[in-house]
Amino acid sequence: MKPRAHALAKRRAPGAGAFTLMEVMIAMAILVIALFSILELVSTNLRNARRLQQAPVDCGLPVADIFQNAQLEEGETNGDFGKLFPDYQWTAEVERIGTNGLFHISCYIIKPDHSIERNLDLLMWKPQSKEPMSKL
Repeated sequence: MKPRAHALAKRRAPGAGAFTLMEVMIAMAILVIALFSILELVSTNLRNARRLQQAPVDCGLPVADIFQNAQLEEGETNGDFGKLFPDYQWTAEVERIGTNGLFHISCYIIKPDHSIERNLDLLMWKPQSKEPMSKL
């Protein structure tokens, strides 16, 4: 039997058991296409997950509303966010700091369980605001 196995080994062409360059290139192309498809799928899922996240409640909305007023008055203002954030409320306290129209605004977000979630303190300059009657 040994001479016969030796004879079969001689009949094979040299390199017949190896892959050709074309086979390797096709396999690599298929691998690259599969990897890019998986990468696109993961990227799409991450983008969709970001869209589903609920935006945090922010003091920016009430402060922007207060900022649009040409004149500020001292006192407390409050409201809610409507359908955007149901059951959340906000309170803003406006206090005049100087005679030049500088105001200190403290804004608080009140959660549905009546605890304060966030607060924002800022200084706003509104020189068009009238002086309060008590200081005149």
